[in-house]
Amino acid sequence: MSVNKKETPLANAAFWAARRGNLALLQLLLNSGRVDADCRDSYGTTALMVASYSGHYDCVKELIMQGADINYQRETGSTALFFASQQGHHDVVKLLFEFGASTEIQTKDGGTALTVASQYGHFNVVDVLLKNGANVHDELNDGATPLFLAAQGGHVTVIRQLLSAGAKVNYSREDGTAPLWMAAQLGHCEVVKVLLLRGADRDAENQDGSTALFKAALKGHNDVIEEMLRFCPSLGLLKNGFSALHAAVLSGNAKTVLLLLGANADPMLPNKNNELPADLTKNERILNVLHPRKMNRDS
Repeated sequence: MSVNKKETPLANAAFWAARRGNLALLQLLLNSGRVDADCRDSYGTTALMVASYSGHYDCVKELIMQGADINYQRETGSTALFFASQQGHHDVVKLLFEFGASTEIQTKDGGTALTVASQYGHFNVVDVLLKNGANVHDELNDGATPLFLAAQGGHVTVIRQLLSAGAKVNYSREDGTAPLWMAAQLGHCEVVKVLLLRGADRDAENQDGSTALFKAALKGHNDVIEEMLRFCPSLGLLKNGFSALHAAVLSGNAKTVLLLLGANADPMLPNKNNELPADLTKNERILNVLHPRKMNRDS
């Protein structure tokens, strides 16, 4: 039977059945001999991909038994396994593996089933993928690994899984952004804690010369800062010409400033423009925190 590459009314009906989980209609269409199990739309999306995305186990199995190509790639490079992993359907993922799904196929941006499952925090899927040979060192075209994507999303359980499977805690994207830096700037405190305990470089710098502590200070993520200070990060000038205290002042968060001063950040350390932290604000509360005796005398 030749593959029906065109969108026909019957093929569209098969897509509808796969999307809605209507097994009876799908079987009727496939058994009619007028709809192929590999029918697909103009983008290369197959009925198997649709059923996998929607998590309809029985429809997925029927399509496979009718001869659907498990590893067929749509226009973007995605497969049925990719879609099932993206949506967290671990039972469908297991089924696809039983019939030969590959973990190595990449999308046009370098994505794999493991990268997308990690990105969305589907720990059950990640577990199945790793047990079936998924590569923990997969990378998107920009160098982002499953660990990086999990850190970006704040998915602690997935991070622990990936680290246990051998993920490199300090591996950064092409722009120099490490998982710790990303987690810190997004305020994912528990992720920061796990990464630091597993050996993340607390002073790793991004391409712009900023560190995880600098970004957390700039964003005012005080819980992240408290966690990072336990690991004695650098409080001096960074390659970007500023200190974390300068960033804290710019954030306008007095508590952030207090936390850094409590860790012995130097309020008299000028930045690359010869500006003290106090020169970067007119906020009296922050100024009083930076120079309490001077402010009290002036008042």
